[in-house]
Amino acid sequence: MPRKRLTREESREQTRQRLLEAGMVIIAKKGLPATSVEDITAHAGYTRGAFYSNFNSKTDLFIELLRLDHSNIQQDLQQLLDADMSSEDLQKQLALFYGQCYRDNTSYVLWAEARLHAVRDAKFRQRLNALCLEKRDMIAYFITQFCERMGMQLPLPAPDLALGSMALIDGMLYFNMSMPTEMPDASTAAVLSTMFTATFFGSRA
Repeated sequence: MPRKRLTREESREQTRQRLLEAGMVIIAKKGLPATSVEDITAHAGYTRGAFYSNFNSKTDLFIELLRLDHSNIQQDLQQLLDADMSSEDLQKQLALFYGQCYRDNTSYVLWAEARLHAVRDAKFRQRLNALCLEKRDMIAYFITQFCERMGMQLPLPAPDLALGSMALIDGMLYFNMSMPTEMPDASTAAVLSTMFTATFFGSRA
């Protein structure tokens, strides 16, 4: 059976996705400053022209990678919120989700690279901070929704809890990656799940 011919829009989207996948691999391996547009296009099998038809710069591609990761977390949380389950089951699923959050090492490396680059580049820092605030607000929204659904009272303002959650995950995964014998995957997941449960389910309204 002959392969279906892609429309122009489908072909462009395919090119864009392959460039993003290539950018994710190369940036995670080399870091943003050491990565060139040529590195990304060579890995993806395209030309510079194809790259600049989809992105203005490698920084734009990098921000898009971070935004996509943010979107994946949002979709996972929305699925949990929409799920038809008891409060007890929802609590268990949320603790499990939190414990397993960002288990993809590549995603963590990309965010770590972004924060390091932001320290050195003021323009990039502004863009990353805006994205991080979007992420904080998204997580704060779900914290509020989940607590309301389970009849719980927030121990602190939702935005503060959201930032605290993000910081805790980042810190735990740093030790998980740099000291895996001291903080293996199972221990990292258990600690995050336990701290999540203690923070959010320690008191009910």
